[in-house]
Amino acid sequence: MRSSTERARGRRRRPARSATLPALALLLVAALAGCTPGALAPMPEPSTTAPAVGEPSATPTSEPVDASDASPALLVTLAASDGLAILDPEAADALLDVVEVGQAPWGVAAHDGTAYVSTAEGLAVVDLATRSRTALVSYEHQPSEVGFGEYRDGGLGIAVAPDGEHVYVAVHRWPDPAWLEVYDVDEERFTGSVDVGIRPFDVLADPAGEWVATIDHDSYTVSIVDTASGFDPQDLEVRQVEIAPFGNLGFAGWEKPHYASITADGRMALPYQGLVTVLLDPATGETERIETTANSHQHGIATAPDGTLVAAGTGPFGTATGQPNASFLDPATGEEEVVALEHPHETVAIWQPADDAAWQAVLAGGFTRDGWWDGLTLIDPASGAVREIPLEGRPQHVIAAELPAR
Repeated sequence: MRSSTERARGRRRRPARSATLPALALLLVAALAGCTPGALAPMPEPSTTAPAVGEPSATPTSEPVDASDASPALLVTLAASDGLAILDPEAADALLDVVEVGQAPWGVAAHDGTAYVSTAEGLAVVDLATRSRTALVSYEHQPSEVGFGEYRDGGLGIAVAPDGEHVYVAVHRWPDPAWLEVYDVDEERFTGSVDVGIRPFDVLADPAGEWVATIDHDSYTVSIVDTASGFDPQDLEVRQVEIAPFGNLGFAGWEKPHYASITADGRMALPYQGLVTVLLDPATGETERIETTANSHQHGIATAPDGTLVAAGTGPFGTATGQPNASFLDPATGEEEVVALEHPHETVAIWQPADDAAWQAVLAGGFTRDGWWDGLTLIDPASGAVREIPLEGRPQHVIAAELPAR
C-alpha cells in the first residue's frame, strides 16, 4: 500500500498549517465568545414546545418494491421546514412532491419503498408509493422542545440495516450524551439505545450487517457498534476511535468529522478540510491518511460506483483557505480532481438514472452554517459540467432511492 507521502507526490503543496492555541484555551475562548465556530449554543431561531407524538398509525406499510415498477429519484430533507422533497432531476419539472414529515428534518434513509426521516419531533416513516407519512414515532430520548438549525435537539444521522428490519437513528439532546437508538420495523417502535459521541451528524450501516457507526462531530470520534448478533443494548459494546488529523481542538475547532462514506473495500472515508481524507477500517480501528488538495472545509461525502469519493467543500474555515468546491478523489491512487462551485453544500449523493448510465454527483445546498442556498447542484465528473436545481426549504440531506409507481 502506498504511503500518504507517495500519494501526495506530484500534486500541489497544501498551505502550511498555522499555529493553534492549546485545546483548553480554545474551549475558554469558545465559552466567552458564544459564537465561536463549533460552540454548542442555541441557534437564533424560534423553538416551540414539542407537540405530543402519537403512536404509529395503522396504515399498512408498502410492499417490497418491484424493480420493474420503480424509478430512480432523489429524496431530500428540507431542514428549514417540515418537508421531505422527492425529485427527478431528469424531468422538466424536477420537484415531484413534498411530504410533511416533522419539523426540522435532518437525515433520510430508504429501503424497499419506505423512507425514514430523522426530525426534531421523532422518526417519520414515509410510504413512497403513496407519498405520505404513515407514522411519527417518539424517540426513547425525546427532546422537550422543537427547534431548528444544527444545534437543535432530536434526530440527526440515520441508516437502515441491509435487511431492512431495523433503522438506526442518532439522537442528540444537549447537554446529555447522544444515543444511537434502534427502531424495529416490524414492532413499529424503538427497542433500545446505546451512548455514542457528541452531536452525531451521520450514521453508517455496514452492507454486510456486521456493524453500525456514528460520526460524532464534537467529540472527534467514530462510535462503532457490533450488530452481527443483533442489537441488545444489554450486551452491546461501543468502540470509539478518535479521528483528529489536525488534533482535537474541542468545540472551538473546525477540523472535525462531519459525514462519512463506505468505500469499495469496506472502510469508512472521512474528509477533513480538503487537506486530508482518513480511511478507517471498522474492524481493526486502523487508519490510512491520504493528503488531498481541495483546500475547502468539507462536510458531506459519497462513494461513486467506480469507487471515486466525492466530497463537498464549503469554503474557508480553520485550516482550509479555499473556496466552495467538490472533490473527486480516487482513494486507490490519491489522484484528485476539484470542481469550483458558487455555493457551499452540506451532503452528497450519487445520481445514476439507469444501471448503464453515467453517474453524476448531487450536492445539497443546505449548509448548516451561514452561506447555505436553496438548491441542489449536479456535477458531471467526465466533463466538469455543473447544473443547479432550485429547491426551497434549505435542502440538507440528499440520497438516491427507488420510487415505486403511484
